[in-house]
Amino acid sequence: MRIDLVITELFVGGAEKCLTELALSLHDRGHDVRVFSLASLPNGEQRQFVDRLEEKGILVETAACDSVWQAWKAYRFLRRRFRECPPDLVQTFLHHANILATYAARSADVHHCVAAVRVAQRGRHRNYIERLALTKVDHVLCVSRAVEQFTQRVLRCSPSKTTVIPNGVDLKRFENAPRRNWSDLGWPSNAKVLLFLGRLDPQKGLELLQEQVDQIAPLGSEQKLLLIGDGPLRQTIQIWANQVGSDRVQVLPWQSDVASWLASCDLLVLPSRYEGMPNVLLEAMASTKPVICSLVEGTQELLGETTGLQGFSPGDASEMVNRIQNLMKHPEIAYKTGKRNRDLVAKDFSLPASMERYEQFYLSILGEKHQDAR
Repeated sequence: MRIDLVITELFVGGAEKCLTELALSLHDRGHDVRVFSLASLPNGEQRQFVDRLEEKGILVETAACDSVWQAWKAYRFLRRRFRECPPDLVQTFLHHANILATYAARSADVHHCVAAVRVAQRGRHRNYIERLALTKVDHVLCVSRAVEQFTQRVLRCSPSKTTVIPNGVDLKRFENAPRRNWSDLGWPSNAKVLLFLGRLDPQKGLELLQEQVDQIAPLGSEQKLLLIGDGPLRQTIQIWANQVGSDRVQVLPWQSDVASWLASCDLLVLPSRYEGMPNVLLEAMASTKPVICSLVEGTQELLGETTGLQGFSPGDASEMVNRIQNLMKHPEIAYKTGKRNRDLVAKDFSLPASMERYEQFYLSILGEKHQDAR
C-alpha cells in the first residue's frame, strides 16, 4: 500500500504520537508511507517524532503554513504532492488536516480518503466546516466510542461510515523506568506527588486543581502537586504556583522523558473538560499508577469497572478531591488500582494491537489487490 498521512502539526502530542507510531508500523510491515505536516516542523526536543520518522527513511514534508491565513497555500502544497505521486489512500489527523487534506485529495483524484476524529471539541463554526469536509471521505476513524457518538451526532456522519480504533501504548517503554529523586525539586524524598502531565490549556480544567490546592497539597503535608507541560496558560499557572509556594506546588516545562515522572509519582490527575482518549491516561495506567480523571470522552472506556473509584463528574471539584484523598489515605487500594490499570491496558490497549487494526482497516478499504500483495 502507498499511504499518505497528513496532520496539522508534528509537535509532541497524542495525535502526533499516534501518527508517528502508525507510520513506523506501516513502514516496518513493508508499506510505502509519506508524512505531511501543514505547520512548520518543530525544533529541539519537540522534534523527536520527526527524527524517529526520518531515521527510518520515511519522507516527512511540511507545507510551512503556521496561520489559518495560509490555508490556500497548504491546500495547493498537498494537491501538488498527491498529483506528483498518487497514494492509494490518504489518512488525515486533526481538524485542519481533516479539512484541507480531504479537499486536496479529492481535487487530485485520490481514490480513497479517511479522516480521523480524535477529540470531541465543540464549536459551531468549527464543526460546520469539518462536517462538510467529512462528506467527502470514505470513512471516519474515531479514537473512542464517545468520540464516535460525537461524530455521528454533531458532525452528522452515518454510523456505517464510522469505526473506532482506540489509542495503544507501548508497555515496554514504561517497564522499569528510572525513578526521580524529589529532593532535586527541593521536596522530601518521601513526598507524595500528584502529577498533572499535559498541555496547560483551558481544555484541561486546571482551575479545579488551583481551587482545591489546600485540600490536595495542604501546607506542611507530604502531598505535593507537580504540573508538567507548556501551553497558553503557562505564565498564569506559574504566577499562581509562585504565590502558593514551591514547597507545595511546582510547574515544569514539557519533558521528553515522561516515563520517569510517571514512575515516580503517586497518582496522575487529569481534570479535563473534554478529551478523545487521552494518551497520558494510558501511559499512567501502563506505569501501574492509579489515576483521577474527569469522566469525559474516552476516559470511562479506559477506567472500566474502576470508574467509580478513579473518575469524577467534569467540573466537580469536591468529588475530585474525595477520589484523590481516598487513594492517598489507602495506599493498598492505590496499589491494587494501579496494577489493575496496567492489566487492563495490556489486555485491551496495546500498541501492536492498535497498529494491526489500522493496517487491516486500510486493507479492507483498498480491497483484494493489496490483500494479495501483502
